[in-house]
Order: sequence, then structure tokens, then C-alpha cells
Amino acid sequence: MKLLFTCISCCFAIGVCAQTRGVVTVVKDPLIDSLIARRIQLNTAKPASGVAVTKPAPVVSSMGYRVQVFYGSDRREVFNQQAKFNSLFPEHNTYVTYKEPNYYLRVGDFRTRLEAQHFLNELRPIFPTLFIFREKINAPNLEYDNDQQR
Repeated sequence: MKLLFTCISCCFAIGVCAQTRGVVTVVKDPLIDSLIARRIQLNTAKPASGVAVTKPAPVVSSMGYRVQVFYGSDRREVFNQQAKFNSLFPEHNTYVTYKEPNYYLRVGDFRTRLEAQHFLNELRPIFPTLFIFREKINAPNLEYDNDQQR
């Protein structure tokens, strides 16, 4: 009787433990594929002659320095200061970050503190409160820099 009960229990245990392979169905918006294809196209396309060359996005980042031009809790004021800076210095990148409760406008991707200090001295008459911060910066695109020097 014990043997029969053990055999029946084993048969049920095998049936319960046996698992079938599942099928994973990925549900996504079809626009995702078109956005990925567009991004690849933009990153690999060469500009035609006569077309304005825009500065490509940096690939790597490293530690460097940025100059903080403005900070405050009013979002509109930070974006106004960013527009003012961009009109005066369009060749420098601007970065707006939010750390509760303030917005911060930092500019530039300087490799050395000396470069940042020279730029800070240039900005001093226009923007009253300036600070230099060490943080991760976008590395310059060397191809772009070489093309501009030619």
C-alpha cells in the first residue's frame, strides 16, 4: 500500500513539476523602430556641400570644468539667462539642470581649470555671480575641431 501511494504521488509530482516553454511577446509602439532608424541615419549621414554643418554630439565624457552662470528657483528666468548667453556666446554649450529647489545654468566643456578661469574672467562684466565646478563634461569632437581649423 505504501509503495502504491508513493508511485501515485511521484506521478502527480512529475506532472506538476513538468514545465512547458513559454512564449515572450514584445509589445511596442512601431514608432520606436522608425526613431531608431532615423537616429542611425542622422549619425551616419554626411552633409551635402553648401549645407550648414552642425556640431555633432559628443561620444565620450570625462572630468573637466564648467562655469555656472546663473542659478535660481524661477524656471523662466533660467531659460531667459540661457537665451541671453546663447546670443552672446553661441559657440559654447549650455546646460540647465534642476536640483530641488533650484535650476542651474552651467556653460562650457573646459578640460582645465585655467581655461574655465579665462572664460569666467571674460564673463564677469556680463554675469554677476560666476562659479567654476568640476564635473563630467562632454569631450570635444576632434574631427569637428580639425575641420573648423582648415
